Amino acid sequence: MGTPVVVYGDQRSGNCRKVIWALRKAGVDYDWREVDIMAGETRDTDFLLLNQNGKVPIVRLADGRVLCESNAILWYFCESTDWVPEEAFERAQVLQWMFFEQYSHEPYIAVRRFIRQYLDWPNERYDEYQTREAGGHAALKVMTLALEEADFIAGDRMTVADVALYAYTSVAHEGGFDLEAYPRLQSWLARCQPHLPQAG
Repeated sequence: MGTPVVVYGDQRSGNCRKVIWALRKAGVDYDWREVDIMAGETRDTDFLLLNQNGKVPIVRLADGRVLCESNAILWYFCESTDWVPEEAFERAQVLQWMFFEQYSHEPYIAVRRFIRQYLDWPNERYDEYQTREAGGHAALKVMTLALEEADFIAGDRMTVADVALYAYTSVAHEGGFDLEAYPRLQSWLARCQPHLPQAG
């Protein structure tokens, strides 16, 4: 029996949840290594040998190669599944939304959640928490417009773009974003849920 895939992550992290879903979707067995980011474990020497950027998630493949960045990991494991289209333009559209998630969505919605849930609103981060509200709502509005045209973010079926955006949108309320104002997003979250592999 070969060395299993090893995942280093924080179970509260949306980026790490993406990786779990990807591995389960691809039917890949893995060992989970919990990393306490608040205790500084991502800055330990051994961890930095795996990822010099000092962030989770990290996946160490069975052959010893290491892959970082949640959306890259998501794509790697799901590329041969029905979560990634075969047609070139459709694939590019999915990637477009995955880039959107990292540049226009996560820096606002996930960061506000981090400040509120992980750090418990320290005074020195309060202004940052406030200034990231507008960007988060802008991202949610862009998603809402896309969902006026189709049932899922990149078309009429579930893709890794939905997985990438679901991770932090589903917990946006933990960062102070009330999704009651976005009924179309709530419906989309409900449509995505049955497609996400559960434990077992």
